[in-house]
Amino acid sequence: MTFAPSNSVLLILNPIAGRRRRGLVDAVVERVRAEGWTVDVVKTAAEGDACRLAETCDAARYSVVAVAGGDGTINEVVNGLARRAATAPPLAIVPLGTANVLAHELGLSFSARSVARTVTAGREFQVHPGEANGCGAASGPPRRFSLMAGAGFDAKVVAGVSAPLKRRWGRGAYVWRSLVEARRYRPVRYAVEIDGVCHEAASVIVTRARHYAGPYLVAPAASLGEPLLHVCLFERWGWLQTLRFGTALLMGALPRTPGYRVVAGHRVRVSVTNDAGEHRRQPVQIDGDDALSLPVSIGLSAETVRVLRPA
Repeated sequence: MTFAPSNSVLLILNPIAGRRRRGLVDAVVERVRAEGWTVDVVKTAAEGDACRLAETCDAARYSVVAVAGGDGTINEVVNGLARRAATAPPLAIVPLGTANVLAHELGLSFSARSVARTVTAGREFQVHPGEANGCGAASGPPRRFSLMAGAGFDAKVVAGVSAPLKRRWGRGAYVWRSLVEARRYRPVRYAVEIDGVCHEAASVIVTRARHYAGPYLVAPAASLGEPLLHVCLFERWGWLQTLRFGTALLMGALPRTPGYRVVAGHRVRVSVTNDAGEHRRQPVQIDGDDALSLPVSIGLSAETVRVLRPA
């Protein structure tokens, strides 16, 4: 299906994520306006702003909601649009941030010309976001995700990277924290129930996407347009195994690595069976942000979000 534009865009900009690529945002806005479109740029100032703007924007005025930010900002916009269901405008991505997995997943070039063309003439398709529910009384409402939810090593890395450190070091903050977590590794065991079948893992990523941390492949059969979760199971314990999995990820060999497999399903529950004496919170990362704590139940949202990809 090809999107027929009506010449008005709301661009939600995270100015912190945009510092390193602000030139891309300006160039995209210039190109879109040159095609006769109106672009209203609204900057976020605090957590939750992007979600609120997406949820409350005037659908009669804006034919596209674009987001310029990283995966966390995109996650907020997806949550806001999903709450509107059929009344929400389609979503376009201006890729900023540390990884921007969704841009890689959509096959979106990081050039201003390609991004602007996708905003004004991209192909529209429906995406069922994932949905994570904490099991505690204080867990709050369900958290939707466009990409993934993870527990174990990657979630601990995400939880250990503060916002100032991320702004200062970018990807380097995650590399440093990965080394810290590898050094303090404990063989925590997680129970992963997939459509009623139980598995055990040292770490788990529940994903809607093929990629992870940017261009790195974790689930070759995954597709955003397919209403299915792909559960990445890291089944071998030990800090050397953790480093081995990480090296395989960077080399593009993770799907072929012994001790790693991917299981598809619709409903997933993750809990701790043995914390190996860690005696600390077991975090859940959602689209690269520390969001919940185990145990957690994960499924697919009943609502869909329309997303624009390059034609």
